[in-house]
Amino acid sequence: MENSKALEILKTAILLEKRGKAFYEKMAEQTDSPEARKIFTTMAEEEKAHVEFLSVQFANFIKEGKFSKPEYNTNAEPEDISHHIMNPQLIKEISAASFEAAAISAAMDFETKAVELYSKRSVETDDINEKAMYKWLADWESGHHKILYDLNEALKESIWYDNQFWPF
Repeated sequence: MENSKALEILKTAILLEKRGKAFYEKMAEQTDSPEARKIFTTMAEEEKAHVEFLSVQFANFIKEGKFSKPEYNTNAEPEDISHHIMNPQLIKEISAASFEAAAISAAMDFETKAVELYSKRSVETDDINEKAMYKWLADWESGHHKILYDLNEALKESIWYDNQFWPF
């Protein structure tokens, strides 16, 4: 029973990451903003890495019936990419009511779902490798969410300022 639950979660995780990758790629393709394109392309690349990582775990689980000790890529933590994303040029290129801002908001929902799935599974499982893997993924996706949240807040403040919504 536990093996089928582990496989179900892995399949769900891979599908979630593939959907995120497809979403970010489509947003990168459709935006007119070079800065937004960089964000969406970077996020698509990160989701691709997650798909590859999870696919290796899936193949190992099918073959061995267990999770392998994950080899984590810690060279590009989400905080490291945030300085590339959060820049004044981006805020100039997109507004809080734009297509890109709507995409950022939708992306936050993708990241939230991933964090919830991974966090829940990291608590549920007794397998130490599976627990470590999902905790690492939850932390990584939390970093993505924070980047998108900060960007969304900056866009909101920009439109509030432009429309004189401040009380002072």
